[in-house]
Amino acid sequence: MPKTRIVVGLSGGVDSSVAALLLVELGYDVHGVFMKNWEDDFEAGYCSAAEDLEDARAVGETLNIPVHQVNFTADYQERVFRYFLDEYRNGRTPNPDILCNTEIKFRAFLDHAHRLGADAIATGHYVQCEERDGRQHLLKGRDPGKDQSYFLYGLNQTQLASARFPIGHLLKTEVRELAAAAGLVTHAKKDSTGICFIGERRFREFLNHYLPAQPGPIETVEGETVGEHDGLMFQTIGQRQGLRIGGRRAGSGEPWYVVGKDLDRNTLIVAQGRDHPALFHTRLRASQLHWISGEPPAIPFPVRAKIRYRQPDQDGVLETLDSDRAEVRFNAPQRAVTPGQSVVFYREDECLGGGIIEAGYN
Repeated sequence: MPKTRIVVGLSGGVDSSVAALLLVELGYDVHGVFMKNWEDDFEAGYCSAAEDLEDARAVGETLNIPVHQVNFTADYQERVFRYFLDEYRNGRTPNPDILCNTEIKFRAFLDHAHRLGADAIATGHYVQCEERDGRQHLLKGRDPGKDQSYFLYGLNQTQLASARFPIGHLLKTEVRELAAAAGLVTHAKKDSTGICFIGERRFREFLNHYLPAQPGPIETVEGETVGEHDGLMFQTIGQRQGLRIGGRRAGSGEPWYVVGKDLDRNTLIVAQGRDHPALFHTRLRASQLHWISGEPPAIPFPVRAKIRYRQPDQDGVLETLDSDRAEVRFNAPQRAVTPGQSVVFYREDECLGGGIIEAGYN
């Protein structure tokens, strides 16, 4: 009887390397796939894809597994990058990593893996998955500092049933120890941060290449003009840096923070003080909802939620819910509720789903 074939998404990092290592040790027929998702035709030298591919191949040699390369740049442009630009064009702050997981790593990659004869795919995500009562349940990773369930809330039952997460039960320190013991070249490699297509490049420089900047006024919440912004797309709620009004110490004398955007007037709204009331909201409205189980909960439904990655879970209640929209009331005011970002819902350690934040309000 042939071995179960699992195709691992090898990114060239330590996490996916150890995912492959553990599967090899369990006796599976393991293949690696390196996904190229971006053609860096804007300016070379910022994306580490070539180096990552070399490391992925070195891991394959150490583990004695084949490593294939696949180019998903067209899929990425169509399914992820277009959305990224549209969101910034409309004054929101998107999280393309979430859409990349849903559309590329667990859809395009899954389809490709099936063409390679895979019975399942595996990644180096710090999450866990359990089948109970005929359903797949996405659980947080054991390492609280590395849990990545926030980025995977858009997965469905079919995707989860076909996925394996070999390192979800490990701490990051344990992953590095396993990599070092196995002689993997990635054992001490620094974790990647940010989005490959931006890399080390200045964000404004990158975005300006694709979207024309539209400067406009900066106003206080009281309506006083205090400066000019370079473009609403460069600003996000809660931002302090780059406003160029730091020398203006009127009012409280505290630093200025972005508290809102008036898209119709192309105006940036600011207030002084990190704890200014305009930065806090007890409610939010979200759309583009997705439920991992395939079914929404009955409301009102008590949840714990995150409005950004690495934020501790916040207690709240899903108060209203229809097929594509939800309203959430938090027990405590939330700082910098940002349109375009995702709110992700939990019940204890289980990720239930989430949606895209439309607005915060009180």
